[in-house]
Amino acid sequence: MPVVEVRENEPLEKALRRLKKKVEREGVLKAIRARKHYEKPSVARRRKLRENRRRV
Repeated sequence: MPVVEVRENEPLEKALRRLKKKVEREGVLKAIRARKHYEKPSVARRRKLRENRRRV
C-alpha cells in the first residue's frame, strides 16, 4: 500500500494528489480490477500481448 506523509505547511489536496500519482504508478488499482473477476487464461494471454504491443 503506498504511503504519503503530509509535509509541514502542505495543503491536504497536494498530498492527496501525490498519493493518487503514486497509486497510479504502482498499478494498485489495475491489480484490484484484475482480481475482481475471473479471467480465463486465454483471455489473459491475449490481454498481455495487447499491452506489450502497445508498449513497443
